[in-house]
Parts: sequence; C-alpha cells; structure tokens
Amino acid sequence: MTRTKPNDTSRNAELDHEQVHDQPNAAILPAELLQPGEVIILLLKPSLWYLILAPLRTLLMIVLLSYALFYLCDYTSLPLSKHDILIAGGGFFGLRVFWQFLNWLSRIYVLTDQRIIRVKGVFQVQIVEAPLKKLQHTQMTFLVRERLFGLGSIHFFTAGTDYPEASWVMINHPLETHQQIIKTMNKYR
Repeated sequence: MTRTKPNDTSRNAELDHEQVHDQPNAAILPAELLQPGEVIILLLKPSLWYLILAPLRTLLMIVLLSYALFYLCDYTSLPLSKHDILIAGGGFFGLRVFWQFLNWLSRIYVLTDQRIIRVKGVFQVQIVEAPLKKLQHTQMTFLVRERLFGLGSIHFFTAGTDYPEASWVMINHPLETHQQIIKTMNKYR
C-alpha cells in the first residue's frame, strides 16, 4: 500500500513500481502523527490472522479446560452442567478474541519518507517512531504459527540498542514489505 502527495513528482519519478493513489486506510492514521510534507510510503495493519494467532496459547487453554470440565461432568458431581460449561467456554473464547480484535484495531504500522511509526494500545496508546537516518538494521522473524499462514514480523533497530525500537508483527507479505522498507531506507537516508 502506498500513498504519496500528487505534487511531489520528483520523489514519485524515483519510485519504480509504486503508484500515486489515495489510500482509504489513511483515515485510520491520526493526522497529527505526520509532519508537514511527510509522505506515507506504507500504511499497514497486522493480518486478520492476528486475532487468533496472537492469543493462541490462551485460546487453546480455554478449549482444553472446557473440554476437561465437560469430560469430568460425566464422572464427578460438578455443580455445572455440560451446557453451562459450553456456554462459559464459548463466552471466554469470544471475549478473548474480541479483546484481540480491539488490539488489532489499535495497531497501525507506517513507513514514511522520514521515519517508521508503530501505534498500538487499546487503553494506553503507545506510539513509537524512529527516523530512517537512525535505523541501523532490520530483522525478520517467522514463527511457526506465522509461517503456516504466510505471515512474518519485522523488527527495527537503531544504533546502540540490543532490542528493537519497534516491531511490525504478523504482517501479510513480509518479504515484499521488507524489500520496500529497505528500498525506502536506502533512498531517503
């Protein structure tokens, strides 16, 4: 996804496969985050698989606990019926996925001609930005659960840090996205 200003023809001419077009997702980015004249190169959100894959351990525990309680109903005198267990398990599962949906809605990954930005947080919003000039390297990770669905994560490091300044997790087409990030870093640094 790309978006550049229509009057910025010198930059547009240098971008080989990128097209100038308006991006409907740009509305999800608060305008105050951009500096005057800053051009959005990429505007991404995590894959929708993030809703299930990020809380996978918790969801599996809910399913296993519900199954165990459901099975124990036949052999013990639990004060719950099988119907109650199914409703409670389904309710907890649904609540956890709903919370992850809210988390997904709050996540925005932005690459501009000047910096990378990551916005996340439902109640406590966290905005991390790093100028392209200070980025030293990137790292890509592909967890097994991500690889199964063609997803990956990109981590950004600045000088003197052993931990990433920002991470874009569970994004679609991570290799192509990473290539575009590297191209942008080389072009605008």
